[in-house]
Amino acid sequence: MSAPASATAAPTAPRRTAFAEGFDRLRHAAGTEPGRLRLIGALLALLVLAFGAAGAWQMSDRATAADDVLHRSQPLSAGAAEIYRSLADANTAAAGGFLAGGQEPAAVRERYENDLETAATKLVTAAAAADPGSPAAATIAGLNRLLPQYEGLIERARANNRLGYPVGGAYLRAANAMMQDRMLPAAQDLYTKENQRLRADYADATPYPWLALALGVAALAALAWAQRRHYRRTNRVLNRGLVAATAASAAVLLWMTVGHTVARAGLDSSYEHGIRSLSVLHDARIASLNARGNENLTLVSRGAETKKLADGDVVDLYDYDFGQEMKALAAGLAHAETLADDSAGREPVRAATGNMKVWRERHTVAREADDAGDYQGALDKVIGGDGDKGAEPTGECFDSVDKNLGLAVDHEESEFHRAAADGRDALGRLPAGAAVLAVLGAAGAVLGIGRRLSEYR
Repeated sequence: MSAPASATAAPTAPRRTAFAEGFDRLRHAAGTEPGRLRLIGALLALLVLAFGAAGAWQMSDRATAADDVLHRSQPLSAGAAEIYRSLADANTAAAGGFLAGGQEPAAVRERYENDLETAATKLVTAAAAADPGSPAAATIAGLNRLLPQYEGLIERARANNRLGYPVGGAYLRAANAMMQDRMLPAAQDLYTKENQRLRADYADATPYPWLALALGVAALAALAWAQRRHYRRTNRVLNRGLVAATAASAAVLLWMTVGHTVARAGLDSSYEHGIRSLSVLHDARIASLNARGNENLTLVSRGAETKKLADGDVVDLYDYDFGQEMKALAAGLAHAETLADDSAGREPVRAATGNMKVWRERHTVAREADDAGDYQGALDKVIGGDGDKGAEPTGECFDSVDKNLGLAVDHEESEFHRAAADGRDALGRLPAGAAVLAVLGAAGAVLGIGRRLSEYR
């Protein structure tokens, strides 16, 4: 009697995976010289393409960041500084116009209105560039809400001042408090945020593309190994395809190294000789504006606002703040002069320093007159008048400081643009060039190996 079929049938072997079958075929192909050549050609082409792709990607990122430094973040940083300057100058002009009495000079009124228009325009530009819901957007929205409130307080101060009502001074001090305690800190915060964005763009533009450079070295090493292997097996010195691939890869690697080094030098120069100087000059300009505003308010308040110092002395609030801002201005001018790297940058800073010294001297004389009870004499020394003929009022000293600082800012901005543009231009064609040369190099590797394979047919 025969055994059942199920008892005698051999067990079915488990089906192998496609990966295992493919690996076996690859191992079998690698056992022959044509198979090894195909494998070498594929790996060389992939390595050169990976090098080109990494180079194009990393160079594109750095070129974009360099362009952002030049055309986005630095202009926005400068715009934020201009918002602060315009607001502070408007506050100074408002106080100066108040001191002139009921008949405010047309030039002072025009300066005030131009400052507010500039601030509003720059706020619109900043709002368009800010990300929705970001802290910068919230700061800009807050300034846009406060601006009409500030204008309203100034108009009330003017109206009461024209009628000779003392309450006009209270409105002016309230407007100044809003400016000093809320608007200028918000503008400073916006300036700080834009500077952080600028530094972030610099940080994205300057690092070396280490991944691409490492792949480039690996590709050249692999191509050199392949050509050495070719020589040892055929005694032929050159394989045109592999030589072309090596030349293309070497060109990309050299271009990338030199181009990025030049770009990095240009961007570093734009920061060291442009951005750093601009930051110090903006701070000095702000200190001069704040000092002028406090000087005017010292006369407006007539001692109504005081401050108790740590040693117990009670001083006039605005005159004390004037002294602190003048110290900051002196320190800023000294620092700006050390950062200036040519005479065109140093000369306006030195001129501003001279104007500041005269300003201090004239302010001391004005304060002595006011303390002696000669309010009109002090007023003439601050805003000018018939009672102080032949002497430069402190207002003209301030205008000279501001004008010279503006000239220094213009010079440093031109220095920044020149160096940053050079840095960006050095990266301009690198991404496309790396991609094209990598494709040509990969094609050369494939053709070179293909030429060798044809000998086996």
